Amino acid sequence: MIPIARPMIGDEEKEAVLRVLDSGQLAQGSVVAEFEAAFAEYCGVKHAIATSNGTTALHVALLANGIGPGDEVITAPFTFIASANTVLYVGAKPVFVDIDPGSFNIDPDQIEAAITPRTKAIMPIHLYGNPAEMGRIMEIAERHGLAVIEDAAQAHGTEIDGKRAGSWGTGCFSFYPTKNITTGEGGIVTTDDDCVADRARLLRAHGMRVRYYHETMGYNFRMTNIHAAIGLAQMPKLEGFNERRIANATYLSEHLPEEIVQVPQVRPGTRHIFHQYTVRVRPPLERDELRAHLTAHGVGSEVYYPVPVHQQQLYREMGYKGEGFPESERASREVLSLPIHPGLSQGDLEMIVAVVKSKA
Repeated sequence: MIPIARPMIGDEEKEAVLRVLDSGQLAQGSVVAEFEAAFAEYCGVKHAIATSNGTTALHVALLANGIGPGDEVITAPFTFIASANTVLYVGAKPVFVDIDPGSFNIDPDQIEAAITPRTKAIMPIHLYGNPAEMGRIMEIAERHGLAVIEDAAQAHGTEIDGKRAGSWGTGCFSFYPTKNITTGEGGIVTTDDDCVADRARLLRAHGMRVRYYHETMGYNFRMTNIHAAIGLAQMPKLEGFNERRIANATYLSEHLPEEIVQVPQVRPGTRHIFHQYTVRVRPPLERDELRAHLTAHGVGSEVYYPVPVHQQQLYREMGYKGEGFPESERASREVLSLPIHPGLSQGDLEMIVAVVKSKA
């Protein structure tokens, strides 16, 4: 079976972890600081604050930007549920705006109609590694005095005109094992704002600046030196991983049959780093029918995401309607992600294409 994802772990990562274990300094420390500096430089920002996972990065970023009870945050419903749930964590309300059908990202044309006096932030999501339209989003945010929290969990190296994801507003990344680089589990907040960075550092470590002196209520959202060591070993490989994903995507887009799937769209001037290679399955073929065919012929696939957030049970119980976002709802019925990871061989790519074609 060709897997949908595979962490790319080598001797460098194993040796880095052993060095930390031998040092006896396992919790947050100098290795975390070194990883933060490397990731900040990569994103082109002043600060990077490592956290325990991508969800805690979003949680910290919202709090550090002053989002709290009674506030509203505009985001898209076609995403992993953590994006919206972290808004609930801080006592605020997610306000959904539908997606653009080409990019699967929040539609900037619909954002301003969703702004109310309670709106405090916009949370665009760079879904699948494809950048949201950040230029337009930043203009809207500046016009209305709103913070921008970038959910860049899938966007390590995504760019618009050379400017990387995580450097537009307050960026939030995940280092889960399936991401373009991993720390095993982990997250990070990126920002140029000194005040946001200082607040984020306090919040992730029980509100402490000096050990056992607590300035504010905080959380235990720290990254360990063990996880950071894996990340440091992965950083020099990230661009190679991304370029391989882009090359794999180019091959698939050039060879997959248009009558069966619609391949991903890439806007001019953007760099899509293909955390996922997500197609739309064209009617009358059913998405689940193609997926079963792939599985039967040894090709892994996954549906990201089969249920939009506004249709999840939790949100229905909170009073969100189960309709009203037609592009998100249609995407949830049609999308299918195919293997794109750097470990694919040319033979794997040819097999993926051949199996999809055999369904014609």
